[in-house]
Amino acid sequence: MSDIDATGVPRAARASVETVLTAVWDDETFTSNDVMPRVGLTRSTTIEAIDELIRYGVVEELPNARVGGDYRKGRPARRFAFRPDAASVVGVDAGRTHVIATVADLRGRPLTRVSRELTTDLDDPVRRQDVVAAVIDEALADAGIAREHVVAVCVGVPAPVDADGRSPARHNDFWYRMNPDLADTAAPWAPLVRVENDASLAAVAESVHGAAVGCRNFVAILAGDRLGSGVVIDGHLLRGAHGGAGELIPFDHVTGVGSVDGIGVHVATWARQAAEQGRIGSRSRLAGLPPSELTAPAVFAAAREGDPDALDIIARSARVITRIASVFGGFFDPERIIFCGAVAESIESALVPARTMIQSEMHLPAPDLVASPLGADVVAAGAVAAATESARTHLLAFASTPLTAPSR
Repeated sequence: MSDIDATGVPRAARASVETVLTAVWDDETFTSNDVMPRVGLTRSTTIEAIDELIRYGVVEELPNARVGGDYRKGRPARRFAFRPDAASVVGVDAGRTHVIATVADLRGRPLTRVSRELTTDLDDPVRRQDVVAAVIDEALADAGIAREHVVAVCVGVPAPVDADGRSPARHNDFWYRMNPDLADTAAPWAPLVRVENDASLAAVAESVHGAAVGCRNFVAILAGDRLGSGVVIDGHLLRGAHGGAGELIPFDHVTGVGSVDGIGVHVATWARQAAEQGRIGSRSRLAGLPPSELTAPAVFAAAREGDPDALDIIARSARVITRIASVFGGFFDPERIIFCGAVAESIESALVPARTMIQSEMHLPAPDLVASPLGADVVAAGAVAAATESARTHLLAFASTPLTAPSR
């Protein structure tokens, strides 16, 4: 193996540069003295690495302390800042019925977001590829960002995804229709492209922004329409040979759960069944509502007001939640199970009894059951966080020419 990498930089020097870049990524301003103790490099090596980052365009030198008004005595230290606008990332939530593309800077701060609702006829693989590409391009145009300025793209899909970004074949091809090799959509122009399962991205979002910050053992469950999970054990997101580590189809065979329908679907279905069977009292807040309005949020809202019919439905959902959580608790021993997606905004009233019931279901200490604070945006947030992580890890591997901020 050559001692020179593909961009013409000695590999030993590249390692030092990458170490310094990681250290300063979140800093507003810094000096070489700030960085040295954090990276364990000599002063000269640290300064050389910073100068190399300036050449790459990801760090800029600021006016010295004398110009900035902070000078006291002696030679003023050189001051630097990381440039989050040096490149952009794109995170995409490509759900069954929607595509959301978010353009963000290198720190994951959103610049713009574009969403499009889909119909099920867009399960056609070619049309789905086209729509995802079109929404990405629309978001880039809205942000005033050229494709050439994008360093990383991450797409979340409702399907298992292997390490190469592909989804396994299944008898009805649903997974392929959700992920028709979407990695190929951006690969011709984006240096770093990854496709991930949507629940795995929910786990990423929770670890960065949500209920799992600082937690190394947790499960994030998308619980609205269909159950899906991202499992993090000892700080590592599990994938499996074919991307199916968090796939929950086996719940079809678990007594007390019986399907992969999400909690939101269960609650709405039970409410409609109760109405059809005349089991909704005339004084209930749910009485007289058309089926289209007997939704999970409506039932949860009625339960918060003490509606007895709604409370019965919520109690039933709590039993399902308890069984789901106890299975995860028995297999993975997580510290925390986080219920994610739009249903998270309402699910607390079901989690309260579930926290009590799970104590008798578990041999191991029961995990904490919590609602995500990220709501319906959890997958989109996770896609941006994952794209940012890719950029942070691999940015210099392809940056053979200086990065320049887009003109606005």
